[in-house]
Amino acid sequence: MLSGWGFRVELQETGVNRPNVIARIGSAAQSGDRALLLNGHLDTVGVEGMVHPAWDPAIRDGRLFGRGSTDMKAGVASMCAAAARAADGGLEGEVIVAAVTDEEFHSIGTRRLLDSGLRAAAAIVTEPTGLAICPAHRGFAWVELVVHGTAAHGSRWDIGVDAIALAALVLAELENYQTHTLAKRSHPMLGRPSLHASLVSGGIGLSTYPDLCSVQLERRTIPGEAPGLFASEVEEACARVRARRPELLAEVRPGFSQEPNDVSADSPIVHALAASLNRANEPARIEGLSCWTDAALLSAAGIPAVCFGPGDIALAHAAEEYVLVTEIERATGVMTSLIRDWFLNAA
Repeated sequence: MLSGWGFRVELQETGVNRPNVIARIGSAAQSGDRALLLNGHLDTVGVEGMVHPAWDPAIRDGRLFGRGSTDMKAGVASMCAAAARAADGGLEGEVIVAAVTDEEFHSIGTRRLLDSGLRAAAAIVTEPTGLAICPAHRGFAWVELVVHGTAAHGSRWDIGVDAIALAALVLAELENYQTHTLAKRSHPMLGRPSLHASLVSGGIGLSTYPDLCSVQLERRTIPGEAPGLFASEVEEACARVRARRPELLAEVRPGFSQEPNDVSADSPIVHALAASLNRANEPARIEGLSCWTDAALLSAAGIPAVCFGPGDIALAHAAEEYVLVTEIERATGVMTSLIRDWFLNAA
């Protein structure tokens, strides 16, 4: 389809049969340092528990239903259509449309895109923002806490060491840290950071002291916080518990993490989007986005990236997922106007 619309299209392999789709339109020679990147991911999450057919893209009452309709097929459709429409009659620069893999896991698609040397002056990641401009979002870090105990018969309190009870003390310490320390930190668009226990496992029987307890923890970070510090925060919580309960034997295993995104509200791409919204008689709302996106990877590589797209993030990954068809059309119109204006102002 994109080739038929006049795009120069290539597939960029990111794994076994998992290619990025990179489509360019307009003139790279005319872009200079003003090339514009539109980025969106192709992958979706699972469908367990959905209350409507996941893979039937049905339109009912002006809503397009289906897994990925909000997160983020609507955004990908909008960015492709906007670039094609903006290029009608010629474009004084190059728009790069990148439909990437794996954002819902390790973001190997956008990482591969950047590793290949692709660069642009700015980027729009068309995640669902309800047509708000989102220059900032949280990051995250995962940690596994493994607490060791001593297995013993349930009657032998004198030799058994309860790994689950000790893990609970560490969790209580972390909750206290969240209440009294994290609650005092804040970002103007994102508010406070947070942490929570996601998964807990341990124990081998009702009449046995548990010799092991594993807790999977997640920390949501705000700009200025390094995700790698979460492991240290958990270590410090263990140290405070150990001061009272010397028998605590715990391992803290850092896991996967992603940095937050924080682009200035005064950046050219934010101003350009706001101007396009104003021209369309749409409110130019500038907000923070709670979830993580590939925008953080792009900004870290020197491509200021903001999120803007159709759909409600609250419906992403939900049992009922849909997007308003009119919102897809409105997002497409705003981005079409932005692309044309972006290169006219560069001239």
